[in-house]
Amino acid sequence: MPSPTREESKGESGQAEDGAADSDDRERGTAARLVCALEMEMTNCSLRGNSKVDCVTCDGLINRNGGDSAEVSVPLSLPGKRTAPMEGDNLYRLRDRKFLLEDKKRLCALALGTAVLGILLMIIHAELCPFIYTPGSNIALIINCSISLSTGCLLVFIIAFHYKDIRLFIIDHNQVDWRIAMTSHRVLVITLELLVCVIHPVGTYWDVGLHVNSSSSAPLCVSDHHGEALMDMELLLSVLMFLRLYLVHRTILLHSKVLLSASYRSIGSLNNINFTFRFVLKVLMNKYPGRTLLVFILFFWLTASWMLTLCERKTQESTGHMDTALWLIAITFLTVGYGDVSPNTSCGKAVCLFTGVMGVACTAMLVAVVTKTLALNKGEKHVHFFMLDIQISKRIRHAAANVLRECWLLHRTNLTKGNRGEHRRHQRCLLEAIRVFRHLRLKQRKLRDYVSEMVDLPKMQMIMCDLSANWNNSYRELEQRILSMEQKLDELSRCFQQTSELLSQVLRHRNPEIR
Repeated sequence: MPSPTREESKGESGQAEDGAADSDDRERGTAARLVCALEMEMTNCSLRGNSKVDCVTCDGLINRNGGDSAEVSVPLSLPGKRTAPMEGDNLYRLRDRKFLLEDKKRLCALALGTAVLGILLMIIHAELCPFIYTPGSNIALIINCSISLSTGCLLVFIIAFHYKDIRLFIIDHNQVDWRIAMTSHRVLVITLELLVCVIHPVGTYWDVGLHVNSSSSAPLCVSDHHGEALMDMELLLSVLMFLRLYLVHRTILLHSKVLLSASYRSIGSLNNINFTFRFVLKVLMNKYPGRTLLVFILFFWLTASWMLTLCERKTQESTGHMDTALWLIAITFLTVGYGDVSPNTSCGKAVCLFTGVMGVACTAMLVAVVTKTLALNKGEKHVHFFMLDIQISKRIRHAAANVLRECWLLHRTNLTKGNRGEHRRHQRCLLEAIRVFRHLRLKQRKLRDYVSEMVDLPKMQMIMCDLSANWNNSYRELEQRILSMEQKLDELSRCFQQTSELLSQVLRHRNPEIR
């Protein structure tokens, strides 16, 4: 028989084992909950890749399944700091978006300035080439180096602009990987922009390398000793440099008040309006139509004239001079074409063809602008048609009076039995008065039909407001009548109840047996 101490010790050891098992189960449950919490936290952190939350990871060991250890990184917040909520992330994103938009505006303005500088240097190089440069001179090389340097800076600005655009796309769509933004369309646009911006004349480098020691009197630019192919390529590269002016529409879009105004953007987003250059151009044409067309036509006229001069310069014809080119571009733009001057080269013919197409388009827009300027507004139309109606009414009254007068004269002629000539004359006058009267009545009817088609929106709105006010008043009166009828019905019901109670009391008083 075992001693009581051993049994007690066994009982205590069993209780200890049970307690250890319970504590082990609790630890396993706690570890499982901790692992789930860690997985959820890691998932949230991976989803919020660009959040401004400072986290510190500490390594710990958790015993599972008989002593197996697993290393777990536990994200903990810094002491004294709280984790930024999602609203804070949105504020950070708005701030970054604002800074990126400012950077895009600045880079686009710098890119346009660099492109215009390169075009101006190219024009200076082409204009000074036949007159100033001498063999062995370094002026042409310096100007071409400046053009190449401006082209390199332009490429850097274009790449930086698209880098900011990709970052803005990532922030707007809450993405982490920048490769998501690199769609085929974006890659194609970037490639085309870089190809357009890299175009610039480079023939002077070849010329300096080939003829720096030459004693020829030919200038160091587009000249006869280059060869026909080199001259054509130099000309083509110089003309194609004007393609850099595509940056104008981007600069106008990024610096327009339409895009910068928060009210415009909010109302446009509610109405599903995309703020593109087309929308900005429509706004400018509605606000400043004459000014916008005038600036565009003058700029296009001067640019096309210089391009024609450059194309026709090697032919030694009159079209190679600026004054003749200005005249030819003007008559081509206006689609007049007197035929006194015509281009001789393929490049000049292409410039004149493009000028004619743009002239037709600008003429259509000019006609639309002039028509809109000369059109009467609503108030002027109302005044004009009102006065026309008054004048026609006066003429109708005079015509009716003439009809009555001729009827009376004809009747008097019939009574007096005058000669037949006077009778026929009054009949003709009566028919003419009736014709004039009918014509004026028809004209008045057409005028009133046209005026009735011009529905005045404020007037219709006032009519609808009056109708709604009348309906509201009728509704209130009907409600008051219904309430008064309800009160009268309640009074009638109370009177009927009191009458029934009095009748019952009288009947009980006369016949006590009735209860």
